[in-house]
Amino acid sequence: MIFLKGLIAFLMEIMETIVFVGSLFIVVYLFVMQPNQIKGASMVPTFENGNYIFTSKITYKMRKPVQGDIVVFHSIRNPDIEYIKRIIGRPGDTVLIQNQEVFVNGTQLTENYISAKTTLIPGSYIQEGVVLTVPEDHYFVMGDNRPRSSDSREFGPIAFDSIVGQVFYRYFPINQMGKLENPFSQARAIPLPLAPLLARS
Repeated sequence: MIFLKGLIAFLMEIMETIVFVGSLFIVVYLFVMQPNQIKGASMVPTFENGNYIFTSKITYKMRKPVQGDIVVFHSIRNPDIEYIKRIIGRPGDTVLIQNQEVFVNGTQLTENYISAKTTLIPGSYIQEGVVLTVPEDHYFVMGDNRPRSSDSREFGPIAFDSIVGQVFYRYFPINQMGKLENPFSQARAIPLPLAPLLARS
């Protein structure tokens, strides 16, 4: 009888621990951060298909997204699908794609993280040589693998409310584990010649 009571007490302690850990996991997943798996090649070479990352859900409760952040967001066409892209333009920024180069606020970006030059498809949201102003509470995003990415070039800027969070850490594969740095903090900007920009403003 004493043994049975001891066993029941032990099992109850285990159940309490499981419930506590499970509740903690749910709180962290819903409000703090979530794991994501990279599916597809749109962020090569930064991420390969099958990489695992952590996405912070609290970063943008403390600050607004900045240029260079990598974000997970709900697809405009299907909110059940999550995309991962890099922020190129913030609200009020002007974005121009010309001769496969990207200009933000009249300055050419030095993008050492992309796999290929920035191409455009006729009929897409943004057109060659046409300046786009990012609307209020919206962000212009692109994948690092420009030829293989469906992004703001195609469907336009994304709403702030659609952003799940900021990607801040890769935890698999092990040999690439670590915090992700924002390349724009060291990127060198090249001024855009004024004539082409003014001609299309």
